[in-house]
Amino acid sequence: MQPLPDDLARNRPGDAVRRKILELQPNPVLRLIDRWRPGSAIYSWAAGLTGERLTGRRLSTLRRHGWFVLHAIPGAGGADIDHLAIGPAGVFAINSKRHPGKTVWYGDHALTVNRSPTRHIAISQSEARRISRALSRHCGTEISVRPVISVVHAAKVTVKGANPPVLVLEVARLDQVLSGLTPTLSPDQVAHIYAVARRPRTWTG
Repeated sequence: MQPLPDDLARNRPGDAVRRKILELQPNPVLRLIDRWRPGSAIYSWAAGLTGERLTGRRLSTLRRHGWFVLHAIPGAGGADIDHLAIGPAGVFAINSKRHPGKTVWYGDHALTVNRSPTRHIAISQSEARRISRALSRHCGTEISVRPVISVVHAAKVTVKGANPPVLVLEVARLDQVLSGLTPTLSPDQVAHIYAVARRPRTWTG
């Protein structure tokens, strides 16, 4: 499918973060300096951009398996969706989280980084429910969305539990795991959901 005017398929991984960085520092020279200066307003955003770009690169390999992927989907209230993957195994809302050199542990309901609790799981589940409601409303049928956290640059990722409510995956395994899941959607269903998801009006209501 070719991109159309005002088409979310044109978005690149991390585009929402790029816009935020430009908003924080319009000056290109200062922006470049701040990207590498720990403690600056831009430093953490630049780190997040790296995570989204790496996740997007890995997700791009799914296309050969009949998947479609969207990035940086703007939503109501200013929240954006990092990545949305739509394929034979279903619809997956993917959140990129970069934790360089840290230890990530995920039990049934909690995710810690270097033993410190995070809200990653609750936020991912809430986002998936919001996406499901929007897609279901515009597709005219119930669309289930599974949340995924793509962990970038962690020293170690440990996942306990055979079937956790949120998939927590190292970025290098993202495409392998998703493409290996049991198919639940036909090619026509995949194409229809993607056609709806790439329209901006799907997400603004």
